[in-house]
Amino acid sequence: MKKKVVVGLSGGVDSSVAAYLLKEQGYEVIAMFMKNWHDDSVTISDECPWLDDSNDAMIVAQHLGIPFQAIDLSVEYKARIVDYMFAEYQRGRTPNPDVLCNREIKFDIFLETALKLGADFVATGHYCRRGEMENNGSKTFQLLAGKDGNKDQSYFLCQLTQAQLSKALFPIGELTKPEVREIAKKIGLVTAEKKDSQGLCFIGKVHLPEFLQQRLEIKKGKVIEIGADAATFVNGFSDTDLVSLTKPYLLNESMGEVVGDHNGAHYYTIGQRRGLNIGGFEKPLFVIGTDTSKNIIYTGMGEEHPGLYRKGLFVPSQDEHWIREDLKLAVGQQREYLARIRYRQPLEHCTLYKKEEGLYIIFDRPQRGITPGQFAAWYENDELIGSGVID
Repeated sequence: MKKKVVVGLSGGVDSSVAAYLLKEQGYEVIAMFMKNWHDDSVTISDECPWLDDSNDAMIVAQHLGIPFQAIDLSVEYKARIVDYMFAEYQRGRTPNPDVLCNREIKFDIFLETALKLGADFVATGHYCRRGEMENNGSKTFQLLAGKDGNKDQSYFLCQLTQAQLSKALFPIGELTKPEVREIAKKIGLVTAEKKDSQGLCFIGKVHLPEFLQQRLEIKKGKVIEIGADAATFVNGFSDTDLVSLTKPYLLNESMGEVVGDHNGAHYYTIGQRRGLNIGGFEKPLFVIGTDTSKNIIYTGMGEEHPGLYRKGLFVPSQDEHWIREDLKLAVGQQREYLARIRYRQPLEHCTLYKKEEGLYIIFDRPQRGITPGQFAAWYENDELIGSGVID
């Protein structure tokens, strides 16, 4: 009897080819399109990309001869992703909606729906791979990087659990993007030349500042420029105390001078350059800190400003997540890993220190733009071991 797979068909080339490959491998394939947004109180774009995507997904399913249906998850998406995003930005943090969408929508609600339909697995068009191994007599699942180093999307799945991985298939994980497009062209898929989607997971095109301004009020505040020689940064990287190495810099108004104004500190994130609209400096200004309670943005001049770099980060215990639960560190343990703090960032050598209060991640070299609310993910070779929300 054929195994049944429900494919999240997004209307893009990757999920289209994933559906085709599964059918070729002998699975009984059902295509399902997730509609995640139709809240008229918040405008995403003048265009309606989800409608185009839904049509493309339906055409692909017809072309492949597989059943197609759409599912409306907009209520859950608003509650679990959009409302969370607004709350985090309000606090001066920068969430990652794509990681949340995979954890809360695709591999939670969508997975539950598929299982109710009698599916054995769900599949997506992610560039990553699933591995299996025997571990003390039981099966352990691994989340592995995609073969295409330029498109590896394992980071976006860094919050998955063993239970979710056990039901997940990633058919294009062994392929490169050019190979995927070539397959799509060869079999005549309408999505073969379609550009990759930009914007929020399964919503489409979105200009984030405009999106945020519809819920977070515009509030004028000061932009302060901090010099590279500010006392806070002196000997910052020679300290061996874990707390000192991972704390955000303590910036205050007396350390610099006012160089302009902004529309709200909650619209900005550490490392940001665009949107400041302040000229007259020898080098571009970058955001090195925000204070949403005082509505102040702190900036530094130039890519090499020390305020842009930190040696480590902290993940509170409640925000710690281990895909490989068998490798979870006990209090007092430490271990070397490779880690990244954003998608596409090259993996960096680091050491994880487990303390009662959480995980301290100390990098071999200072990292640029460590941002509260984002996810840090740690790897062993090409296997993603765990992740956590940066405090």
